[in-house]
Amino acid sequence: MPEAFLYFIWQYQYFTRNNLITTDGDVVQILHTGFRNHNAGPDFTNARLLIADVEWVGTVEMHIRTSDWLAHRHQHDRAYDNVILHVVWQDDRAIHSRRVDRADGMPLPTLEIGPLVDPGLLTRYLGLRESPDAIPCASQFKSVSPLRLTSMLDKAMMQRLERKAAGVQEIVKQTNGDWEEAAYQLLAANMGFKINADPMAQLSRAVPLKSILKHRDVLVQAEAMLFGTAGLLPDDEPDDYVRALQREYRFLSAKYLLAGKQIMPHAWKWGRLRPANFPTLRLAQFACLLTRQASLFSLFVGTAEIDRLVKTLQITPSAYWQTHYRFGKETEKGAPALGQSAAENIVINTVVPLLAAYAHHRGQPAYIDRAITLLEQLPSEKNHLTENWETLGLGIRTAFDSQAAIELHNEFCSQKKCLSCQVGAALVR
Repeated sequence: MPEAFLYFIWQYQYFTRNNLITTDGDVVQILHTGFRNHNAGPDFTNARLLIADVEWVGTVEMHIRTSDWLAHRHQHDRAYDNVILHVVWQDDRAIHSRRVDRADGMPLPTLEIGPLVDPGLLTRYLGLRESPDAIPCASQFKSVSPLRLTSMLDKAMMQRLERKAAGVQEIVKQTNGDWEEAAYQLLAANMGFKINADPMAQLSRAVPLKSILKHRDVLVQAEAMLFGTAGLLPDDEPDDYVRALQREYRFLSAKYLLAGKQIMPHAWKWGRLRPANFPTLRLAQFACLLTRQASLFSLFVGTAEIDRLVKTLQITPSAYWQTHYRFGKETEKGAPALGQSAAENIVINTVVPLLAAYAHHRGQPAYIDRAITLLEQLPSEKNHLTENWETLGLGIRTAFDSQAAIELHNEFCSQKKCLSCQVGAALVR
């Protein structure tokens, strides 16, 4: 049994609270259970208890067995000197015959709560935890209150925004507070569309946006810097366009010291990709978008109209890439512009996190509101996760719904954090 179940039981006091007595025979009265500590140290902070008619304020540590205190060597850790109560599921001191003390040598009051808990609670929890379904509560999902489900999806969505905002803030930190460069790096990774996100992110760090913007009036020069540093320029000269790229790259790589930053060609993935997703075409679209916009950051943060934003992102690459997916291989069908679904994906995974991070930076919640509004105006994403939820009857209409459902699955369901989920916790109760 994981300790998460103990935290749940203690926090919501799902045990018989009459006549609580420590293993040493002292009466315990809970005035306040304290606050869950998600960092290092005791499990609950700022608890208030009456033990043997003396009021104590401090921390509470929880374990499955009493002996786990010794196994975790808390008796040698001064961070646990403020523990006022050791809550355990099972007191096994009779087996180990060792007294449990704090690092300061004081005996530690211990409360065994296993016998005080309704067995049905544990049975229902283990039923969820041991479920073979991708969504542990799938068989009970239709019994969940719509209000509770909506509340949990809202919580999951805000958690996702916070997590993604933290990732953006880390990029801003790495770029020394340059939001423009951060927007560029975020967009680059997004235009790799998962399978090539890593080499695209690496490329954006190798070729600074400032270098590209100095040549935004000559698209072939921006393309040369990106294709050359990406390691995708062919060694031979199949056509005039490639020869122009090679010539420009030789000059620009020397000017901006790019030669030593080249990405190995094998870093790029091509297998099982449709031609429209080939990294060469995505780089061509990326270069065109960069040269069309004087400021990506202003575009992303300053555009409130979703239709205008999506249309601006649906960029058509240079003439060569309208008839090619790869160098030297002309296609009968014209290579497409960035599609609508891809543009919507960029709004979801680049613009929205950027707005959330900027809201924190400026202390202006209005940017969070704008991020949420954008999600509510976009159609839902379609993937196997959203399909699983829809099979269970969850209505997913907007990108807000799909993002919340994805977060709920990835951060709660797949990790079996049912007790941290309002849906799972309600089913256990």
